Amino acid sequence: MRGKILFVLGLGVGYVFGTRAGRARYNQMKTAALKVWNDPRVQEQVTAATEFVKENAPEVASAVSENVKKISERVEAMRTGGSADAKSPPAAKPAAATRTPKTAPKTTRKSTPKPPASDSQN
Repeated sequence: MRGKILFVLGLGVGYVFGTRAGRARYNQMKTAALKVWNDPRVQEQVTAATEFVKENAPEVASAVSENVKKISERVEAMRTGGSADAKSPPAAKPAAATRTPKTAPKTTRKSTPKPPASDSQN
């Protein structure tokens, strides 16, 4: 019972000291991160990235939409058993048919322990 009490007491002390040290370190990291985020050079790059995304978002969305349509057509064609188009890859061979062993697997012999030699000399 005494060991359990000491264990719980140790957990409590570790928690208190850990949270104090952890909170202080968290505040240091938060302050440093905010300092970097509020730097004018960082904000210029954030603005440039935001503008780039706004300008190119419609093009990206249309390209993604077209590719999704093409893929869904190929999947549907494969489901129904037809060929999607000439660009579709050939059907894969079964894994068992493509693997051929190059050499026979090596077998290892387990050594059997020898009986101990008797100490008696006749």
